[in-house]
Amino acid sequence: MRVPRISRTRYAAVGVVLATAGALALPAGTAVAAPTGDSTTGPLLSYVVNTKANHGQVQKVEKAVTGLGGTVVQSYEQIGVVIARSNDTKFAEKLRLAKGVDSVGASRTKGITASDQGKADVAAEPTGTAADGQEPYEANQWDMRQIGVDKAHKISLGSRNVTVGVLDSGIDATHEDLAANVDASQSVSCIDGKTNTDWKAWQPTTSDHGTHVAGTIAAAKNGKGIVGIAPNVKLAAVKVVDDAGMIYPENAICGFVWAGEHGFKVTNNSYYVDPWMFNCQNDKDQAAITDAVRKAVAFSQRKGVLNVAAAGNENIDLAHKTTDVSSPDDTTPGTRPVTNDCLSLPTELPGVIAVSAVGVNGDKSYYSSYGKGVVTVAAPGGDKRYQIPVTPDKDGRILSTIPGNKYGYMQGTSMATPHVTGVVALLASTFPWASPDELTEMLTSQAESHPCPTGEFNPGGAGQWKATCEGGADDNGFYGAGIINAEKAVQWWR
Repeated sequence: MRVPRISRTRYAAVGVVLATAGALALPAGTAVAAPTGDSTTGPLLSYVVNTKANHGQVQKVEKAVTGLGGTVVQSYEQIGVVIARSNDTKFAEKLRLAKGVDSVGASRTKGITASDQGKADVAAEPTGTAADGQEPYEANQWDMRQIGVDKAHKISLGSRNVTVGVLDSGIDATHEDLAANVDASQSVSCIDGKTNTDWKAWQPTTSDHGTHVAGTIAAAKNGKGIVGIAPNVKLAAVKVVDDAGMIYPENAICGFVWAGEHGFKVTNNSYYVDPWMFNCQNDKDQAAITDAVRKAVAFSQRKGVLNVAAAGNENIDLAHKTTDVSSPDDTTPGTRPVTNDCLSLPTELPGVIAVSAVGVNGDKSYYSSYGKGVVTVAAPGGDKRYQIPVTPDKDGRILSTIPGNKYGYMQGTSMATPHVTGVVALLASTFPWASPDELTEMLTSQAESHPCPTGEFNPGGAGQWKATCEGGADDNGFYGAGIINAEKAVQWWR
């Protein structure tokens, strides 16, 4: 999971199979020879296998997997996905030769083992006194005032008929500001691509990230702590981040399918799919990953889900990619050339809302990735490093919930994304008939235009953060259609 790394601040008619075996991912452009000799034993790795989406074809692929010594973990016949495991280093090469298999790709480069992930960096818990009609820490939520949430709440707090899926590290369902809104019946763990609805399975274990994201979207208006953008909607925890902080393709695929099958209106995706920052079409593994995730996202969209995703925290121009220096991020990253054919998943997939981050003064955050034609809208994500706060917050980051009935600050496009998700939830509450495309149109049409800065963007004189903005005031690489506005969203028809 990389956006950033837990906040560096990361299925019927589509045809995908997930499997696991021991071949390491190869660099882009590397030729793969036909398998020869006996199988060799290596680390346990996952693979995605794309096939046609029907019951018979999935069964054939399952037999092919087991026939090669793999173990089927779970099958998703809706889109033709099987999750399996094997430690045969030639597993992918052999499976690519099986009849009906369209493509096969290793979904990781590190063997499957137990590992740990540190807590996200958060500041000390804030203090504050609530004004009339406010939550105790609402004065510290500069981000909410920036996009007119306080004014929007005079019109709408959201509908209980709207469920927001938080594809992340789990949500603390016992938190005082979240307990009333977390729907256990729609929550699940998707770790290793297998659904597990046990309550403990989708609770956070090593990360605050998902709970922080959830609070921005829908912390209850209950006289405690903070308030979310859509405090009356329901939250579903979809745990796709493992204890090492990784979101592998099988986890994300499972999450999108779950969202589509359980009537979610919107999902929040504050990550990119590991282990590749960008998945390139000239690499067999990465091409298969792209196809599989694309199919799962498309499935959810056909079921009425609008997916919102983070642009990333690397200050990269996603419209002009040249180099990837951080992949694969589960073993040893290297430097490789990339082009615009190499995609960040799910951010750059069709129909996905891509979100960049702004700070207190409304300008692009120093870390936020960007790109003309890639970024859809911008939202508050925090910018403590270079921007001087001008509000009671005195921090510059985003305040939200963290596990254990606590509150803390984080920054990143991970934090900007749930602001957009919350506004979409308000739109879906007001316009329950709206399709994902219609919600997107409403979202972009109410955004506040924000022109590119004059000259080269170089905040704080730090040369490493130089960025060039392309486009006009209503559509540019830094802000897309503009900075979201919750007040205008709930009055979209006026």
